[in-house]
Amino acid sequence: MSLIEMMIVLLLFIVVIGLLNEKVFHLQSDIALLLLSLLVSIVLVVIRSLGIFPEVGEFITKLGDFEFEEYLMDYVLCFMLFAGSSKVNMGKFKTNIKAISLLALLTTVVSSFIYGGLFYLGGQLIGLPMDIWTCVMLGCIVSPTDPIAATGILNKLGLSKNVTSVIESESLFNDGTGVALFVFVKSIVSRSGSSNFLTVMAKEVLGAVVVAFVVSWCFGKCMELTKDPVRQIFISILDVALSYAICERFGFSGVIASVICGMYFASVTDRLKNQRAVYDRAELYNDFWEVLDYIFNAILFVMIGLTIIDARLSGYAMYLIPLAIASVIISRFLGVMLSGIITGRKKIPSSYSMGEFVVLMTWSALKGGLSLALAFSTAAFLDDQVYQIVVTVTYITIFFTVVVQGLSVSKGYMIIERHKARRIRRESLKNMVRK
Repeated sequence: MSLIEMMIVLLLFIVVIGLLNEKVFHLQSDIALLLLSLLVSIVLVVIRSLGIFPEVGEFITKLGDFEFEEYLMDYVLCFMLFAGSSKVNMGKFKTNIKAISLLALLTTVVSSFIYGGLFYLGGQLIGLPMDIWTCVMLGCIVSPTDPIAATGILNKLGLSKNVTSVIESESLFNDGTGVALFVFVKSIVSRSGSSNFLTVMAKEVLGAVVVAFVVSWCFGKCMELTKDPVRQIFISILDVALSYAICERFGFSGVIASVICGMYFASVTDRLKNQRAVYDRAELYNDFWEVLDYIFNAILFVMIGLTIIDARLSGYAMYLIPLAIASVIISRFLGVMLSGIITGRKKIPSSYSMGEFVVLMTWSALKGGLSLALAFSTAAFLDDQVYQIVVTVTYITIFFTVVVQGLSVSKGYMIIERHKARRIRRESLKNMVRK
């Protein structure tokens, strides 16, 4: 299938599903795109299995030829991360820097290993042909929260700015940790290297930070030299594209570099906001990245739903559903709890108690396209049966977190807020009695 044909199919899905959702279902737009494209995929698979329309089989074959991993990692990921990180509230980020850092680093590592242990134990009970390190690698794939899902969905659910800032910032940075850990564990599984995690992490993160700051500083100065908003758009595109390309060329984390570029340019545009209010009254710069983010997000969620058509799913699928869901929730819960304990109650955002914070951060941890791209990349070194298990578990995790958690996180947030309000009233009364 040519690129133009693929784009026509994706745009058709986006338009039709969008109209149906607007008039009938009234779901959050990205969730509707994922859920309804999945339902269409199931219908197409059923039609193909019945052999009613041969053209459907040909369409599915063409769709399967499209390289999802290459599309995401090589073409659009850097721009989506830049768009998301450029909207981060820097004031909230600095306020919650300790909690965000621990969530992005410690929680991701701990959750990946706990997930691996839980999945390995459960897998032994049902006879999965996976060793402990392959299970840990699977944990590295599904444990990091997805920045695209977080910025695309959670921003539109009515959560407070402080909470949204913590969730977004963690998701933007923890993918770098997850990818570095994935590379390390992958070298053990595939027996292709002996690098330790700290070496991989230092190379991925420090290299990305240096590249992103140097390139962004140069193009930030270029930004200040022009009052043409269209030229500023081109400068920002060049900044993130060049930073990502350099990092990918030298083995640094292009994910982290893209996030830093977005946040750096957010600070630049904020510093120039008085000038930009004069020469960019139509807010072309901000609107460009907003629209681009929406388009790429919509395409990504439809593609996740459609790629399952040609995916080779495991025969263990019925056993994997409860195992995958239980493992990802428990490992995330324990990982967040450890970070919360180290953060300390006084530093937990929004005056949450430990329990409130852990529950909210566990249930708001959505997974997405980056996890699927990492899962697809394991085809090069995993046994076919194990690869099918990895892909199946990744799909289960994405659909559960985006659809089930994504649809209920707003209600869960309101329940936690009411619980917090009652707790604060009780604590105030106790303090008054003591006095």
